[in-house]
Parts: sequence; structure tokens; C-alpha cells
Amino acid sequence: MLIVVAIIRSKPEALETVKASLIGLVAPTRAEAGCVQYDLNQDRADPNLFVFFERWESDAALDAHAASAHIAAHQARVAGLLESADIHKMTHIA
Repeated sequence: MLIVVAIIRSKPEALETVKASLIGLVAPTRAEAGCVQYDLNQDRADPNLFVFFERWESDAALDAHAASAHIAAHQARVAGLLESADIHKMTHIA
């Protein structure tokens, strides 16, 4: 099992556009082969901070997700609208 924690920070002026685009990723991603969990969270104190918590059956499933049309469309929509996007691939150990 592959765990992914994706930490995304929107530029303040782009918050609603980024948020809508991120929300739009949830349904098609959850329907992907190998997706076990794909949850989007927004920080209560800092609304520009979003965190995806993801569980994937394999690296291959995550690679297919990264190459999907909905991810490409999202990246085009938010180009220049993010302050940062950090993706952490992790292994569950306890």
C-alpha cells in the first residue's frame, strides 16, 4: 500500500478557482483502478492550504493517476495559481 500526502497552497487571490479544481479531482480519481482512498481537506485556520490524503494499491496505480486526463486538465487550470505543491510518497509502518 502506497500512502500519498499532497500539500497544496493556493495563492490567496486564486483560492476559489484552486479549491473548485481540487474538488473536481475527487470523483474521477476515486473511480480510478487502484485508488483505495482519496480525501481532500482544507485547513480551518488557513483556507489557502489544502491536503490530500491518498491510499493507492501500487506505484503503478499512482503513476496512472498522475498521467490521467483529469490531472492534466487540473494542472492547466491552476498553472500560476499555486504558491506550492508538495507531494510526499510514504509507506505505512504502524
